[in-house]
Amino acid sequence: MCTFIALLHSIVLTSERRVIMEDLRTLAKELGYRDPRTLVSTGNLVFEADDMRPHEVEEQLEEAFEEKFGKHVDIIVRSDCTWMALCSANPFKDGVGDQVIVRVNRLPIDPEKVEALKPLLAEGQRMKLIGCDLWIDFHGKPSQSKLLSALTTKRMGVGTMRNWNTVRGLFEMVL
Repeated sequence: MCTFIALLHSIVLTSERRVIMEDLRTLAKELGYRDPRTLVSTGNLVFEADDMRPHEVEEQLEEAFEEKFGKHVDIIVRSDCTWMALCSANPFKDGVGDQVIVRVNRLPIDPEKVEALKPLLAEGQRMKLIGCDLWIDFHGKPSQSKLLSALTTKRMGVGTMRNWNTVRGLFEMVL
């Protein structure tokens, strides 16, 4: 048995409807996953399942999500071990929890794409690619940065962002 962390890229189904976390937990149970639990209302799911590769879990979740809710949503899955490694790799632990963001990616980002983001960094902002994940210390509200709007799936590949507070909360749920 293994513990998995699943991060939904979006929980917005239509402009009037979002997936509620109880529905996400129910979906996980229907797939046979055990002890599904969520953190905040932004699409963070932790559960236990038989030994599977994260990619297999991603495929199962994405297919079931689309079937149940009628919309495709990219879902990034990490095992508990890789999540703990992600947490320990944070290069900006001295940053403010809601201003440090990690873009968790399905596949490695081309370093040239990361280099192309550097002109968008404002004073005090920091960015570092570690493995598949791009860490950014926005040094202020991310929503006020030009960099945030450049972190799209089209530009960076399949991935989703979480702030350091959420990353730590998921870490605690895995322990």
